[in-house]
Amino acid sequence: MSGRDAFFTPYEILAAYEQRSLAHVAGAPEQVEAAGLWRGIGFRVGDRYFVSSIAEVNEILTPPALTGVPGARAWLLGIANVRGNLVPVVDLRDFILGGRSLIADSSRVLIVRQVGGSVGLLVDEVVGQRSFGEDQIAAAVGEDDEHYANFVGENVQLGDVQWGLFSMSALVRSNQFQQAAA
Repeated sequence: MSGRDAFFTPYEILAAYEQRSLAHVAGAPEQVEAAGLWRGIGFRVGDRYFVSSIAEVNEILTPPALTGVPGARAWLLGIANVRGNLVPVVDLRDFILGGRSLIADSSRVLIVRQVGGSVGLLVDEVVGQRSFGEDQIAAAVGEDDEHYANFVGENVQLGDVQWGLFSMSALVRSNQFQQAAA
């Protein structure tokens, strides 16, 4: 309890907390409106860092229990039951580069909506929200790694890290991604 709170009764402190919480819309994330600011969810696949628009990532989960799919490509890890919905889970590293990801404590599944339902993408780590200003976006450089070129249009520098702007919609629309049968 701070010195400032010592002059209030416990009831008054709780009433003040209630007033502050009621000032926020329930269930709506706080958003700071800033003109020219692009926001996304940052994640890592191997040693590369990417960011996808917040509008493209619906949910972030720890890797759920999976049921295998016979006759599927190796990158389709299985089907997960996410609150009663069946969601296919794809190993993003294996899909793009080949070679299965090792699931670690930092591994996460990004839930992305696509036509016909959602899909989960296993990534090595989610590193939180990242924001880029107009100047950073204007200074972006193209993608030179052919593995990622279909999904990463530009790379933006933020501090010491180069962030690939990863298009989830380009990924889920790609013919290769839609052909999960082996």
